[in-house]
Amino acid sequence: MDGEDRELSLREDSPTEATPSPRLNQRQRVQQQQSSKTGEGSTVEESVSISPQLTKWIKDNAEDLKIRQGDRSWAAGVVNDFRENLLKFLRSSSDQPFFQTAEFLTTGSYFEKVKIHSADEFDMMLKLQAPSRLIMTELDHGLFYRLDLNRATRSPIQAFLLENERTLSSSKVLSEMYRLVRKFLKTYKVPDSRYRWEVNRKLPYSPAVTLSLCRTEDNSEEIISVDVVPALEVHSSQGWPLAVRNGPDVNDWLGKKVRQEIKSLPCYFVPKRLKGRNQGNKEEAKESWRISFSLIEKKIITSHGNTKTCCESNATKCCRKQCLMLLKSLIEGLKQRFPKELDDLCSYHGKTVFLHTLSIRFNDSMWTPQQLPVCFLHLLGCLEDHARRGSLPHFFVSKCNLFSTKVFPRRALAFLVNALEEQRRQNLPLLKPPAPESPLKPVTPSSEQSSLLTAVHSLDTVFMNKMVVVFAVPLFAVALACALFLM
Repeated sequence: MDGEDRELSLREDSPTEATPSPRLNQRQRVQQQQSSKTGEGSTVEESVSISPQLTKWIKDNAEDLKIRQGDRSWAAGVVNDFRENLLKFLRSSSDQPFFQTAEFLTTGSYFEKVKIHSADEFDMMLKLQAPSRLIMTELDHGLFYRLDLNRATRSPIQAFLLENERTLSSSKVLSEMYRLVRKFLKTYKVPDSRYRWEVNRKLPYSPAVTLSLCRTEDNSEEIISVDVVPALEVHSSQGWPLAVRNGPDVNDWLGKKVRQEIKSLPCYFVPKRLKGRNQGNKEEAKESWRISFSLIEKKIITSHGNTKTCCESNATKCCRKQCLMLLKSLIEGLKQRFPKELDDLCSYHGKTVFLHTLSIRFNDSMWTPQQLPVCFLHLLGCLEDHARRGSLPHFFVSKCNLFSTKVFPRRALAFLVNALEEQRRQNLPLLKPPAPESPLKPVTPSSEQSSLLTAVHSLDTVFMNKMVVVFAVPLFAVALACALFLM
């Protein structure tokens, strides 16, 4: 998945953990920028000097991050066929009626149109409907919960209850999801016989059933990865848990109406274990559910402008998504260069910084395509500031610090700060990480191309034969002369 499923800190850090930075925070800087406007609609100019070389490097890399249309179409076709047939199987499966009403919801960077390099990762949530109102007991400051039925039930969900016949077991739901997917793959065949789907090994803290598309040869590399995440939908009439009921702070950016729409959306829980050594009740941690914001993030990033017309035409385009894609690429490059030191870093850290920056730096005039280098360096500076201060609040659950020392060690955080500073000094060499060739569908030559290649091969053969004759005659003469001389 797109990084959100790495373990996040759910406890507030003590005041001594975050060292205050003498530099201005994001909101202060933007407020100063906005106060310097000379008139409404004027563009905020930041006092940043960027060399022509760095400007070109950033723009060129932003263009290179786009996925080729051929790769996109082929990968989407393969994944869509898998999804549609899996849904048919679940709806017709008589041995597990709870999954018969399931529906797929598309989430993740591919469907947010911020996927980089290759269409090789897809996320999909399998929506499972909760039968009645749930009692949502907060386990760790707003992100993880124990879910209990409000009353006893005889509906199909009872197969996933614990012995108390009230608590919904996340481990049972995920295990059943694995079983059903494996059963489905016994009869399902990829339309292209050169490929097959495999179920990956179950990871302890992942809420997903992860599958890999591989070539049919043995020991072939993964071509496409798909995460299928069972997600329990809580009816919108019940509302969100208290810790997140106010919704994200997007009033200035997207408007109060959009914020209200977000708050009225259904709430989803995914079966993810609460990680950490100091959890009071290990049974509760094992059966915990994490609230998911994937669909809301997709809605926000899709309609990202301060005005409704943003990106509706070439005249109203912005560079917001390009900035996020560049930041994801740099994070990927850093993790490839320093896999051990930055193991805790993931793309969701970049996405969280991006959402915070957009909610503060909200005016569309600050994100014009011409300002791409300035905007990206500003976003990069925000990530550096958050890392330096050891504080990155979750965009939807402010009590959750993604840079808490409990999940992001102080040494790793210091290393990240130094690495970002070094990248800035060296003009971002890791902005373009060394990427392997796309493993997607190989290009097979057409009949015309095959004829042309055959003709070229024939010409090469004739040419080489002539060359052999040309060089063989004088060499034979030289050999004969040497033999006569020695006699």
